[in-house]
Amino acid sequence: MSIERLDINDATGAVTSRCITHGDMVYIGGITAGDTSGGVAAQMRDILDTVDGYLAQTGAGRNNVLTVQIWIKDMALFADMTAVWNDWVDPEIPPARACVSGDLYRPDILVEVTVTAVRGKAA
Repeated sequence: MSIERLDINDATGAVTSRCITHGDMVYIGGITAGDTSGGVAAQMRDILDTVDGYLAQTGAGRNNVLTVQIWIKDMALFADMTAVWNDWVDPEIPPARACVSGDLYRPDILVEVTVTAVRGKAA
């Protein structure tokens, strides 16, 4: 099986691929908001829009998401971030999700997300 790497960049100083496909699997990594001037809700919406774009580009969709890892700058922001998440996710078939807090690589970044999904017909 071939590996396809989308959006190779070095914006953080480390060379990475924003999205990788291998067979039916889709790996979306280290997504932060393009516009970090807003609060955590605005940043999370921006991130999930980016995730939607990668899912569509790779032949997957929200209902194909298996796992999500979220890093949040401060757990005091958890409720606002989760409200955006709950608007995005299908409550009938939610993916497995983990959320941890910690310093992110720039002080204006409030949240970062990675996603694992599978291509093909939605579950």
